[in-house]
Amino acid sequence: MAIQWKGVMPAVTTQFTADDVLDLDMFKVNIKAQLDAGIHGIVLGGTLGEASTLTEAELRLLTRETVAFVEGKVPVVMNIAEQTTKAAINLAKAAEADGASGLMMLPPMRYKASDDEVVAYFKSVAHSTRLPIMIYNNPIDYKIEVTLDMFEDLLKACPNIQAVKESTRDTTNITRLRNRFGDRLAIMTGVDTLALESLLIGADGWVAGLVDAFPAETVAIYELQKAGKIKEALKIYRWFMPLLELDINPKLVQYIKLAAVHTGIGSEHVRAPRLILRGEERRRVEKIITDALANRPQLPAYKNEIG
Repeated sequence: MAIQWKGVMPAVTTQFTADDVLDLDMFKVNIKAQLDAGIHGIVLGGTLGEASTLTEAELRLLTRETVAFVEGKVPVVMNIAEQTTKAAINLAKAAEADGASGLMMLPPMRYKASDDEVVAYFKSVAHSTRLPIMIYNNPIDYKIEVTLDMFEDLLKACPNIQAVKESTRDTTNITRLRNRFGDRLAIMTGVDTLALESLLIGADGWVAGLVDAFPAETVAIYELQKAGKIKEALKIYRWFMPLLELDINPKLVQYIKLAAVHTGIGSEHVRAPRLILRGEERRRVEKIITDALANRPQLPAYKNEIG
């Protein structure tokens, strides 16, 4: 299906059983909760999806199962985080064959490529597929920044590079991108703790993390700010912030999965070398979650008002 780079797109978690196999039943429980909340797309196999631990067969199965389950209601985007150009091209072709609507792409993994190498990598993959692509720009975690000049080169050469997941944590970059490229490059904010301000200054949407546990609240923030109901969006956002801060931690996968356990739409099973939270760390994170649940706001009936 056609993809519009806007709205809330969950970077969904990959659900596992206690025996370390894909738990497609629990996965679909979470996807249904996302659809019921009104999300606008689904991103598979990202950082939260534990991409580095998944086999190609598992990635392909997740794509096919998700595409079938959503029945065309929203686009399904597969993340590509590979070490070689060849592997990235193969995964892009597989995602297209399996029914994905688009791709999210990180720069090459493990090797700290030069600017020229990163641009060549993205071009090679983009030229190998008809799928639209969102570049994931996260120099904080992945040590490579896609600069405005690099985007200039890519956008001229690759019409199907259409969006950026903006995770530099520098909100002024949103204005820089908009000033440089106008509407040619859609901007999806990728940092939960900067989401509302990013949307208010020009981001088109939000590739979200805590949405995996709190889909209704995440969508409400997006829709309310879009409708100009900033006060209402800000009230939810302020309540949400202690939870959103769980997204900017090396253990974001474990933290967000634990939150989803508390809201009944996920399990906390992770794939080794990750381990389930224990001890004082678990108690600290659970307190953040339970405190938030004890004060969970009643959402305004915005759907009836803004359509």
